[in-house]
Amino acid sequence: MERLQAHFDALLRDTPTGFHRYMFDRIDWDSRLTGLTGPRGVGKTTLMLQYAKEKLERNTTLFVNADDLYFSSHHLVDLADEFTRKGGKCLIIDEIHKYQEWARELKLMYDYHSGLRVIFTGSSILDIHKGAADLSRRALLYSMQGLSFREYLRMFHGIGLPTCTLDDLLQHRVELPPHFRPYAYFSDYLEQGYYPFAQEGQFGIRLAQVINNTLETDIPQYAEISVATSRKLKRLLTVIAQSVPFKPNMSSIAATIGVSRNSLADYFLLLEEAGLIGQLRDDTGGIRGLGKVDKVYLDNPNLIYALAQQTAETGNVRETFFFNQMRVNQDIITSPASDFQIGPYTFEVGGKNKKQKQLQGLEHAFVVKDDIETGYQNVIPLWQFGLNY
Repeated sequence: MERLQAHFDALLRDTPTGFHRYMFDRIDWDSRLTGLTGPRGVGKTTLMLQYAKEKLERNTTLFVNADDLYFSSHHLVDLADEFTRKGGKCLIIDEIHKYQEWARELKLMYDYHSGLRVIFTGSSILDIHKGAADLSRRALLYSMQGLSFREYLRMFHGIGLPTCTLDDLLQHRVELPPHFRPYAYFSDYLEQGYYPFAQEGQFGIRLAQVINNTLETDIPQYAEISVATSRKLKRLLTVIAQSVPFKPNMSSIAATIGVSRNSLADYFLLLEEAGLIGQLRDDTGGIRGLGKVDKVYLDNPNLIYALAQQTAETGNVRETFFFNQMRVNQDIITSPASDFQIGPYTFEVGGKNKKQKQLQGLEHAFVVKDDIETGYQNVIPLWQFGLNY
């Protein structure tokens, strides 16, 4: 216990507090059992340490990593027992997916210690509904993705811009600082601004490690798949990177990577939940349902430049950015007439010379143009959709 406390102190000393991710103010921190999931590298650990440093009493708080060697000979529930006996009130567990019996022991901690708050982070592929230890009635679960363009500007360049709702964007209610030029920063964001660790240097190497660890550790650990299946997931991601955005031909892709057509949909879903791809669906699944997949994208523009490299296509980058940024607060589906649909609104994404032809006869239709700074009528600059969270 003493070593865990000393490690927690060291982490708190190194935790910056000048900038908070968007989820900091969205989480109900008073819940007895709270989980934050998301892809590797988006800042979950830092957010939890910031909350502990700024909002919690140090003497009654403990932060541990579920991958710590301590747990090779101790159980999480035993730690909770000892911690509460010594007056502990809030236990934060990082990377809980690395602990084999995490769901069962979280349930026991919740049931045995009514005065203990437990907060945990985990991989975005965690399923709290899975198995006998169903936590869905006990845990509040939140999901966090990488930096918006607005957050990137604040974190990397100290430029503060307001959060804009979709209505703000459509009605051109966007207030900008004097002399602000978005395209002085936008291309850098698209290439290496989605992940906070870009500030630490060696971005390409770090992002490659995130991708490999997700494919080789997180997904196999969760889905209990073999090394051979993990290699097939890698091949599938390579196929996607070279083709996106595309309408998946399941039979052709299954033959290419050597798997059955029936299992391929599961592979796509694992890659999506792990934060490596995004699947644009139609409305057949209802609101937030799993409708039929219309297009497959890489999850964010940084992954395009890392995986597609010289074959990174500008139109793909634009659509990926729009899809990625808007899905946080909106249900976004494919449009039968254009690129995307959000509620009653239709969006066609393109460059500054994009025409209105595809939108003729449609109500509530908008052209989203890259390479323009300000909007007019039904034309909205692409970069402004990065102010949504």
